[in-house]
Amino acid sequence: MTNRTALSAEALLFDMDGTLVDSTVVVERTWRRFAARHGLDGEEILATSHGRRTGETVARYAPPGADVAAETARLVAEEVEDVEGVVAVPGARELLAALPPERWALVTSAGRELAERRMAAAGLVLPPVVVTADDVGEGKPSPEGYLAAAAELGVSPAATIIFEDAEAGLLAAAAAGATTVVVGAHAGPATRGLVRAGDFRHVTVHGPDRDGGLRVTVGPAV
Repeated sequence: MTNRTALSAEALLFDMDGTLVDSTVVVERTWRRFAARHGLDGEEILATSHGRRTGETVARYAPPGADVAAETARLVAEEVEDVEGVVAVPGARELLAALPPERWALVTSAGRELAERRMAAAGLVLPPVVVTADDVGEGKPSPEGYLAAAAELGVSPAATIIFEDAEAGLLAAAAAGATTVVVGAHAGPATRGLVRAGDFRHVTVHGPDRDGGLRVTVGPAV
């Protein structure tokens, strides 16, 4: 018998890259080009960039004297144009299409234009509430984006379930005080004790009920 976990919430908050959208091939192409231009270790950059805003990663790794703003703009432009290989995480399309639009939000470290491009390329709908890198002063692991999304939805952060796949995002979810579900195989320190779903084929949502609650069932992890 398969173990499944029952959760409840008033709203659901989703990260994008790696959670709803598999953009791995694009992300790797982009950061490896950046690394090659500056003689950097692409694998080191990829190991730490996931879930963080592009400008923050550029600032961390760009060599002295590099124009961080110009490099960031170049990378963002490359990503907006390059959607080859971007696909939905299994089950994401069906789950999002079935959710009441006023009960979920997208919270991403991508900018608005990139979020729109990748969601469209993956065939995923956008909700009315979208919080991007353009809307916050601090990116993940700061909880700012998740707190803003919960406020826009009119719910307490503690009454949300956040779906995340990366260390920075999981730290942001924990800091927001939300129930957190790890999507995928990431096994960093922030995943300890959390509920897992291999993908969204293993997540079901029922409701809202009379009290406005959503019932969410998660499992198995793989």
